[in-house]
Amino acid sequence: MEEILKQLPSRAKDKNSEHKKFFTKLKKKPPKNLDLVMQQLHVEEFSQTDCLSCANCCKTTGPLFTDKDIERIAKHFKMKPQQFIDTFLRVDEDKDYVLQSVPCTFLGSDNYCSIYDVRPKACREFPHTDRKKFHQISNLTLKNVAICPAAFNIVENMMRVLDIKK
Repeated sequence: MEEILKQLPSRAKDKNSEHKKFFTKLKKKPPKNLDLVMQQLHVEEFSQTDCLSCANCCKTTGPLFTDKDIERIAKHFKMKPQQFIDTFLRVDEDKDYVLQSVPCTFLGSDNYCSIYDVRPKACREFPHTDRKKFHQISNLTLKNVAICPAAFNIVENMMRVLDIKK
């Protein structure tokens, strides 16, 4: 996994223009069965991907925390929401709550999440490759292929499976 993660940024960069062209076509005319295809590709990829051997998302990026996330996680820690915010979060340039630093505070040395059962929605849904109306999140997906080997593989498989004409 270490070698895959080392090569991932350059592989994603090499494929970036190809992926961008594909997503531009996809946005213009998404296939009717796109969500079904994406869910199948997602399930297939994650049946052979062990996130615990990677955890690159937790090591290199931080999720957005919604108000519901903050309330749920603060309750888990028996803290008031503002105390949780003051202890762990900051407001980013988009006025969203994010972690004060990465790697994630809640990531253990064994790649397990110490708040897994109450983790933020953004973490539960990452890398968002099985999301409904998938064609609407192409910019996010293009970022995620440089972070997540599974997302990279899903996009590569998606390009093979979907026959998108100009």
